[in-house]
Amino acid sequence: MDRNETLKVLAVLRGAYPNFYKGMSAREANDIAVLWEEMFREDPYELVGAAVKALIVTDEQGYPPHIGAVKAKMRQITEPKELGEAEAWAMVKKACSNGLYGAKKEFEKLPPIVQKILGSPSQLRDWALCGSDELDTVIASNFQRAYRTETTRQRDYNALPPDVRALADKLSERMALDGRTQPALTEGTE
Repeated sequence: MDRNETLKVLAVLRGAYPNFYKGMSAREANDIAVLWEEMFREDPYELVGAAVKALIVTDEQGYPPHIGAVKAKMRQITEPKELGEAEAWAMVKKACSNGLYGAKKEFEKLPPIVQKILGSPSQLRDWALCGSDELDTVIASNFQRAYRTETTRQRDYNALPPDVRALADKLSERMALDGRTQPALTEGTE
């Protein structure tokens, strides 16, 4: 989105929330425009505009949406529906049913995020050897917790601006070369 498109989006917000922007100095308005232009530089104007309008029509609080809310709405509009943890577990459980002899084949059928959590086909094979009580309770619970954590981590990473994501990737690569483990994106915020 370029400067003129940013100003158009901000004009829509100003029209929808006139009291919020009343009394704002030209400098404050310019600072807001500079920030929005920077944060949405890589995004298509039509998508940002659609997300802003969607937030306006669903607003019940009377406050203009912030950048994070607009970005989240954009992801909701453009990204396919995320596989839920119960759905992911159902796929894994089904794969386990053929996990003794077809673990590799079953593993390859699973979505990449599920493969990442499992680590390798041998995990399916190991789980296929477990009793159904253990599979349906302890293992299911642990998998679903890991799936929830990983989807949140990926969602948070994908929400980062491209330049911050590139920096995070560069730091992760450097740490991997140094033999250090990667810190979680939210480490130290708990």
